[in-house]
Amino acid sequence: MIRKALLILLLLNLVLAAAGYAYYQNLLARALPLPEQGLMIEVQRGDTFNHVLARLQQQGVLETIWPAKIHMRLQNLSTKLQTGEFRVPAGSNLPALFEVLANGQPVRHKVTLVEGITFSEARRILKAQALLTHPYSELSDQEIFVLLQQQRESGLEFEVDAATEFHHPEGMLYPDTYYFHKRDSDFSILLRAHEKLLKVLSEEWRERQKDLPLASAYQALILASIVEKETGVPSERAEIAGVFVRRLQKGMRLQTDPTVIYGLGERYAGNITRRHLREKTAYNTYRIDGLPPTPIALVGRDAIHAALNPLQGKSLYFVAKGDGSHQFSETITEHNRAVRKYQLKRREDYRSTHQLPTPSSAE
Repeated sequence: MIRKALLILLLLNLVLAAAGYAYYQNLLARALPLPEQGLMIEVQRGDTFNHVLARLQQQGVLETIWPAKIHMRLQNLSTKLQTGEFRVPAGSNLPALFEVLANGQPVRHKVTLVEGITFSEARRILKAQALLTHPYSELSDQEIFVLLQQQRESGLEFEVDAATEFHHPEGMLYPDTYYFHKRDSDFSILLRAHEKLLKVLSEEWRERQKDLPLASAYQALILASIVEKETGVPSERAEIAGVFVRRLQKGMRLQTDPTVIYGLGERYAGNITRRHLREKTAYNTYRIDGLPPTPIALVGRDAIHAALNPLQGKSLYFVAKGDGSHQFSETITEHNRAVRKYQLKRREDYRSTHQLPTPSSAE
């Protein structure tokens, strides 16, 4: 009788164990109540799986955490938690959640620095990214540039380092899309952009045309920034560069509006006046000979390549036609005729470039 009772008790325990295991497996396999776009989970330094599970229970993602703890112990996952921000896809179950947290890739975000913006504008774009940290937000552009020079990768040797003009931050970042993780610093992106600019500039400088009126890669960067700001149609970059190179070779002033605008700084209100053109600033190429002292914007590889490989020809002038493209001329007579045609009787949808709100021309 006792044996029979023990057997019944044993069978009952087995049934209960089997039912409990089936229930546990059911809980593991059950899809978690996640939003359609998935669930973002941030794991900070010092967090443990228990911390994360407790937060998920508070958020209503986990009804109970004991199945998760059992799974964690059985799979020996307690020491495999990664730090970072992770996305758990909709429809995931508990094992899938643990797989993401233990072996998944942290979520990458992106920010784009476009061609033609200034160093200050690039910093403002990064400062507006709430997912980034901003450890040096109180520093000036010049102070940030000094830090960039000090902290860039020491193993990188650039041919352009010989250019002693590297004293000013403008133009010293490469416009591109940069990926980052939550809580990365904006300075880390600035550093990557600075190193990439030097790398691209060095590569293009080595492959430049011969006999250019440019004494250094830095001067090429200055010219490229002007080409960038003058270009409304990408295919015209090399032709516009050709105009400026020939003017430099002939000792003619560049007379380009974007440099005037840059020299005005915050005083520029959207329109260039005759008074602005007469005002002597370090950047007013209507009043100074040669190139301005620094770049005036961030430039991409295409503009750098154009500045170092200008299109051969005879044109010395160009004027905006109003659709983003330009009319090129060899003589001042031809140029004045083009100015009368395209400037004095402007079309209603007139635009000089994709960036500048005012007409720009080299005269």
